[in-house]
Amino acid sequence: MASIYIDEDVGRDESPATGSESAPYKTLLHAFLQHPPANGTQYLTRKSQTEPAEEGADKLEWKPATKSAMKRTTNAYEQRKKKAAKEQEMAIREKQEADKRQQVLEEAKKVVIKEDTSLPKPVKIRLDETDPAVVKLGSPEAGQGTRVRAVGRVHRLRSQKGVTFITLTDGYGYLQCILSGDLTKTYDAMTLTLETSMAINGEMRAVPPKQHAPNDRELHADFYTVIGRAAGDKDAITNRVSAEADPQTLYDNRHLVLRGETVSAVMKVRAAVLRAFRKTFEETRMLEVSPPAMVQTQVEGGSTLFGFDYYGEKAYLTQSSQLYLETCLPSLGDVFCVCPSFRAEKSLTRRHLSEYTHIEAELDFITFTDLLDHLEAVICRVIDLTLEDPATATHIKQLNPDFKAPSRPFRRMRYSDAIQWLREHDIPNEEGKPHEFGDDIAEAAERKMTDIINQPIFLTHFPAEIKAFYMKKDVEDRRVTESVDVLMPGVGEIVGGSMRMDDWDELMAAYKHEGMDPSPYYWYTDQRKYGTSPHGGYGLGLERFLAWLCNRYTVRDCSLYPRYTGRCTP
Repeated sequence: MASIYIDEDVGRDESPATGSESAPYKTLLHAFLQHPPANGTQYLTRKSQTEPAEEGADKLEWKPATKSAMKRTTNAYEQRKKKAAKEQEMAIREKQEADKRQQVLEEAKKVVIKEDTSLPKPVKIRLDETDPAVVKLGSPEAGQGTRVRAVGRVHRLRSQKGVTFITLTDGYGYLQCILSGDLTKTYDAMTLTLETSMAINGEMRAVPPKQHAPNDRELHADFYTVIGRAAGDKDAITNRVSAEADPQTLYDNRHLVLRGETVSAVMKVRAAVLRAFRKTFEETRMLEVSPPAMVQTQVEGGSTLFGFDYYGEKAYLTQSSQLYLETCLPSLGDVFCVCPSFRAEKSLTRRHLSEYTHIEAELDFITFTDLLDHLEAVICRVIDLTLEDPATATHIKQLNPDFKAPSRPFRRMRYSDAIQWLREHDIPNEEGKPHEFGDDIAEAAERKMTDIINQPIFLTHFPAEIKAFYMKKDVEDRRVTESVDVLMPGVGEIVGGSMRMDDWDELMAAYKHEGMDPSPYYWYTDQRKYGTSPHGGYGLGLERFLAWLCNRYTVRDCSLYPRYTGRCTP
């Protein structure tokens, strides 16, 4: 009779255990798997460390496994056998299918397609080109549409009953292409993967009734070539950037995420908004300038400066181009710039970036009311211009179906009135107490107020103590500045602006109050020495503007490659 030993305390279910008395197994199930039940096999068990031996015995004796343990283990063993048999069957089936597919692929390598030279020469098009003067659509049945050549990457792919449907994209649009006949039997067609780049020639036709495709047209292919094959299997793009991936993985693979319809739509809206800003500024006779990004002065406080060594001197990445824009006013008139700004702010909120696109402007010989009127006009004109473009309007409708252009006039609310509003609505400050005059209204409270009011707000006249040194004080209330934040529902502040100090003595006093050495700012201070004037300006964060317009949860989604605390890749 064969005896198999199981010691639940000191036994092992891996090598060098053999089931002998000197090298017992740990579990009865493992003993079954190694030595299946058979006539003449007994399973002896014990707990040598945790079960006391009988009185007078040197050690615990081996005993046959109990009936309940045998029954329980037998059931588990049978289930394990069934599972193993099923897995083996599945492996055999998968191998057979793999072998069969390999045979099919080997046969597919023999299928060679050639372009029919008797057909008209194809017209190369962008995938969004629908001009009937260039691309004539044939009927769904009879055809006779323009023969075109479309190049792009496979965005969607579906095969059925000898027909392959491919949606190509080229960054301009989408085009459904249909392969049939021998075109579906080639090795390239059978191994096609998403993001593979291709050239497809064929006849452009209208989509059959009750069917749908981009621009209601489809390309019936007569020839194609694969230009760049994309990875498949484990490296397929859908595995690299799946919808379930965590945000950091998606940012690590931002170069692939950009290929998605949503992110690419945001980037196209971004480009349209930039065009609209430039056109709006051009309409108002403002000149674009390009200030430096490497500076030796601060604008928004030293704690958020990125410093670096500049040929042995201390220098910084700019926080704002405002000071340089002010120097342009005497000779260039009203000016603006579209430049990156940098803030070394260790903040991980959804509306902060370490590098962002800053649209800044300065206007000469104006009043504070002029500044507010200008801001309102610019924002509304930019929205109007952006929505005038049909393609951009379509993107915005997809991204933000409920978006409505803001109506004028915007609500104008003084800081002191906002403090009272927050108190009346029981919205506390960061310390959990009622807001008091002089508090720097926190982001959360500001956004909550804006969302409740649910309309654009010009929040004005902030206390001088919580604003930048260069902001002009209100002549009627010296406690506050002629300053403004533009607040939008869903995102909060998108613009910060003010009138600038235009008096030499007042600016010198401001330097002293802030403990700043005025000497590095001589070129800025000189503006008050050589023909000073009342002037003001503002800075708009493009990513925040887009987050509002496109209804994005975070400004990171509105940047091509977002830079924020802890991320500077890819």
